[in-house]
Amino acid sequence: MEFFPALASNMLDMVGVGPFITIPLILSAMGGPQALLGWILGAVISLCDGLVWAELGAAMPGSGGSYDYLQQAYGPKSLGRIMGFLFLWQVMLSAPLNAASGAVGLADYAHFLVPSLTPVAQKLVAVLVCLLCTVLLYRDIRTIGKVAMGLWLVLIAAIGIIIWGGAWHFHPAIAFAFPPGAFHLSPAFFTGLGAATLISIYDYSGYFNVCLIGGEIKRPARNIPRTIIWSICVLAVLYLAMSLSIIGVLPAKIAMNSTAVVADYIALLYGPTAAAWMTVLILLIAFASIFCVLLGFTRVPYAAAAEGNFFSAFARVHPKRNFPSFSVVFLGLASAAACLFELDALIKEFIVIQILTQFIAQCFGLVLIRRRKDIVRPFKMPLYPLPVVLAIAGWLFVLLESGAVYILTGIGLVVLGTVIYLLRARSLRHWPFQDYALGSAK
Repeated sequence: MEFFPALASNMLDMVGVGPFITIPLILSAMGGPQALLGWILGAVISLCDGLVWAELGAAMPGSGGSYDYLQQAYGPKSLGRIMGFLFLWQVMLSAPLNAASGAVGLADYAHFLVPSLTPVAQKLVAVLVCLLCTVLLYRDIRTIGKVAMGLWLVLIAAIGIIIWGGAWHFHPAIAFAFPPGAFHLSPAFFTGLGAATLISIYDYSGYFNVCLIGGEIKRPARNIPRTIIWSICVLAVLYLAMSLSIIGVLPAKIAMNSTAVVADYIALLYGPTAAAWMTVLILLIAFASIFCVLLGFTRVPYAAAAEGNFFSAFARVHPKRNFPSFSVVFLGLASAAACLFELDALIKEFIVIQILTQFIAQCFGLVLIRRRKDIVRPFKMPLYPLPVVLAIAGWLFVLLESGAVYILTGIGLVVLGTVIYLLRARSLRHWPFQDYALGSAK
C-alpha cells in the first residue's frame, strides 16, 4: 500500500462516526465554545504520541503493532511477556467499548428520524446494531477495500457539506459567545479542559492503525511516519473547521444539549428534509464504522492465540469458512452488552484503559528501544525526548481529569488482567515462573 491509500485508510479509521456524536460532549465539558481548546490540546498530545508510534512503526514495520513493540522494549522473554498480554487484554476490553460507543451514537441519531424512540428503545437499537454486525462478520471476508474507500468518500462529503454551510452562514458573535469567566484558570477550567481533551482524543484515536498493517505498507520507514503525522494534522484542521461551522450557526448552549447536532445544524440551514438525508448518511457511516472496528479487533486476539500467546479459545476458526469464529462472537456479544452504558462513560473508559495499558507504557518503551543496538530506527523523532515527555504529561493530565470512577475501574481491570496472566503463566510455566519450574536461568 502506497502513501495516499494508507493515508486515506488511516483517516477513515480515525474519523468513523466520532466527531458527529462527540461535539456536544466536548462543548458541555467546559460549558461553551472555549471547549474547542480540547481539539487543539488533543491534537498536540496525539501528535507527540504519534511520533512515538512513527519511530517504533518504522523500526518494526510488521503487523503486530503494540504487541511487538511492548515485548521487544521490555524483553520478549521477561517483562515483555506480561506487557504484551496486557495489550491483548486491553483489546478485549476496549474493542467492545469502542464499538458500543458508535452504536449508542447511531441510536441517538436514529431518534432524530424517529422521535417516538424512547431511551429504552434507543438502547435496544444500539444492541441490535452490534448483533447485526456480529452476524455479518460471521463469514469469510477477504477484502473490504472498495467498501472502505466508498465510506471514505461519504465521510469527506459529509464533513465538506458541514464546513461549506458554515462558510456561508458563519456568525462570529454566535461562535465566540464565551460565558463569563470562560478562560479563568481555575480548577474547574482544567477539569473541563481535561474532559474535553479526553473526548477529542477519542476522535483522533486510530492514528496508529497504519502500524497494525505495517507489513502491507510499501517503504514503511518513510510512509508510516508520514501517514501518522499527516493524518493527525489534516484531521485537526477539519475537526476545528467543522466544530466552528456548527457553533457559528447553532449556539453552543443549544448544540451541547443536542443528541443529533449535525442534523439540527443542517435542519437550521437547509430544512428538515436535508437534515433527514444527512442523518441517513451519518447512520450509514456509523454502521460501517462499527463493522470495521469489530472486523479489525476480532483478528487481534485470534492472531495471538494462534501463536499460543493468548487463550486458546480465540484461536478457533470456522470449520468451513476459515474465520475466527469464537473471537467474532465473543467481541460482538461483549459490544452488545456494553451498549447498556451511556456514551460519555463508554468513551472515557475506552481512553482510560488504553492510557493505562498501552500509551504510557509505549512511551517508556521507546526510551528502552533507543538503548538497543540491534534494532535499526530509520525514522527518528525531532527534538527527542521532548515529544515523549509531552506525550506522557498529556496522557497523565487526561487520565487524572477523567474522573476517579474511571481511573479506579481502569486500574482494577489492569490488576485483574495481571492476575489472569500470572495464573496462566504459572499453569504454562511461562515467565516469571519458568525459572522455578524448569530450573533454568533464562
